[in-house]
Amino acid sequence: MMDTHVYVERPHKYKFEQPPESAQVKQKLEEANISSLVQLDLPPQQSLLRRISKHPVLMHYHRLFVLIAVINLVVLGHALGSGNWWSSGGIALDKLSNMILINFSIAILVRQQYFINLLFYLATSVPTSWPLSIRRVLGKVYHFGGLHSGSATAATVWFGIYVGSLFYHQANGLPGVSSGLLSVTYALFGILVFMILMALPPIRARFHNQFEMSHRFGGWTALVLFWAQSILFVDANRGEMTLGNALLSSAVFWMLIILTTSILLPWLRLRKVPVEIIKPSSHAALVRFNHGETPFAGSSTAVSRSPLMEWHSFANVPTPGEDGFRLTISRAGDWTGKFIDDLPSHVWVKGITTAGVGNVDQLFKRVIWVATGSGIGPCLPHLLSQQVPSLLIWATRNPRKTYGDELVDEILAVQPDALIWDTDAKGKPDMVKLAYQAHKAFDAEAVICISNKKLTWQVVYGMESRGIPAYGAIWDS
Repeated sequence: MMDTHVYVERPHKYKFEQPPESAQVKQKLEEANISSLVQLDLPPQQSLLRRISKHPVLMHYHRLFVLIAVINLVVLGHALGSGNWWSSGGIALDKLSNMILINFSIAILVRQQYFINLLFYLATSVPTSWPLSIRRVLGKVYHFGGLHSGSATAATVWFGIYVGSLFYHQANGLPGVSSGLLSVTYALFGILVFMILMALPPIRARFHNQFEMSHRFGGWTALVLFWAQSILFVDANRGEMTLGNALLSSAVFWMLIILTTSILLPWLRLRKVPVEIIKPSSHAALVRFNHGETPFAGSSTAVSRSPLMEWHSFANVPTPGEDGFRLTISRAGDWTGKFIDDLPSHVWVKGITTAGVGNVDQLFKRVIWVATGSGIGPCLPHLLSQQVPSLLIWATRNPRKTYGDELVDEILAVQPDALIWDTDAKGKPDMVKLAYQAHKAFDAEAVICISNKKLTWQVVYGMESRGIPAYGAIWDS
């Protein structure tokens, strides 16, 4: 049976506008050879202040992180001042506990698949008649991870304050703190600090598998310890109430139920499904799924060969009018390399398909898709659906040899004007210049880049610093 998701297909917001005269676009793109790209002068960048605001350091992910930090600092200022959370008569442990809970709730729920799909649905529902200045900001919806990391960090800081406050309570003989509560709290704080350290970008990038496992197993352990800590705290401060009644009247108890359910939901949908795989080359594998689910364009599916260890997400490629979907997997690391060399007959999937960065194309009247290598995978469902007028720029090594004639012909059938740049024959192009030239030729409103981290940020910043809305993955998971 098909699953009912929060994210649903919507009718087109506008009639499919014909792009500029095909021959004119084709002629302009055919001029994009190596010599002309060298000669092409990009327009000047915007003012220094605007360029700084578009730099990756100040991207919306980091702005949301700072926003969470500022809000928590304001609360801390209130607690130290008029709030009087710390006094000679004791410390407001319940208020500290609430701040921990609020921040951790945001951190966990904002990563919940249903919530993510709802965010994308709301952000991309506005009509394209709205001002571009509004739509370009809504397109940054995929930076929501800043709320996750900001809230998780703030919660850990509050937890450190809570640990110190518990120690003060016990050292001064104040009520409400038991040795068992302190022991569980110390263990929980150690796990949280370790998880934060593993999530630091340099460590996460270098030890990604260890980061993933630390978050999975550390997160599960932390959840169990949160339950133990909450029960011990309620028990120590319940007065004449029974433990059961004290728990039922505790906001922490009910919020933990919500968080536990949120964490369990994807795992309740864990299943092993058969796959059909075509291997056009030693560099890529085209994986077909047909287990009763046809996801929406712009979504992704997490797959694994060992569900307790590694999970990797790939863009779904549904074909209009057909059941099931495909994934494009390219050799980009140990896991993908082993997958291509040792093709499985079944893989594990969990949760629901989740919206990704490509969904922001619905906010614009015309879009340029810029892809390199296997980045064609996330672009393909949008090209096939033809919901938004678009033009593809794809740079890859020997596309037919690497990905097969069938895939290339499928792309050209819906994108006859696509510029497919063979890097084996022409070398690597200047993708910023190529994206700008395509944007100008197609009269597009936005550029979406699906590539490696370095090139994605080059293209996004190269466009945004010249006033052109641009979007691409931010590698925050």
